[in-house]
Amino acid sequence: MEMRGAWRELERKLRPFVARRVAGADAEDVLQDIFLRMQKSLPHLRDEDRFGPWVYQIARSAIVDHQRAALRHPLASFEAADEPAADGEEDDGAVERELATYLAPFVAALPSPYREALTLTELEGLTQKDAAAMLGVSLSGMKSRVQRGRARLRVMLEECCDITVDARGRVIGCEPRPDYKLPDGCC
Repeated sequence: MEMRGAWRELERKLRPFVARRVAGADAEDVLQDIFLRMQKSLPHLRDEDRFGPWVYQIARSAIVDHQRAALRHPLASFEAADEPAADGEEDDGAVERELATYLAPFVAALPSPYREALTLTELEGLTQKDAAAMLGVSLSGMKSRVQRGRARLRVMLEECCDITVDARGRVIGCEPRPDYKLPDGCC
């Protein structure tokens, strides 16, 4: 009975984490995938003190895999993503969420330390301090990973698209290059 309570507590914490990143009914599927992956991988957990970061790494991987699958099958996710807001007002976070779905495959294609750093800080909105604590690295180490990850991500995006910026460096236009390169598993 105690084990069942622990799983419910874990589900209570993971459900909003997944729901912020995956639309509607798909969140439930991703949550089940996370628990399945945890069950399969639990014997390989080496350090029980790192259980929390291990669970969230599995969750992030499941979310990215779900997003990749949605990009490979755009018609299946098109109807759900194209529904208008309930009261006709614009959702302030809609642009950021849409952008994150496009950037996620690029971030997922980065080498491991940069991928985790950018996923936590840029896609999930954690502070660099919190991300450093979660991954068990120093704050300066996390700042370096984020900075280097952003530089690599920028190179990948510039290889893919012609990006127009204004005087302040904000993106105002983006056009795919005719010979663009997408990360593996993107489409």
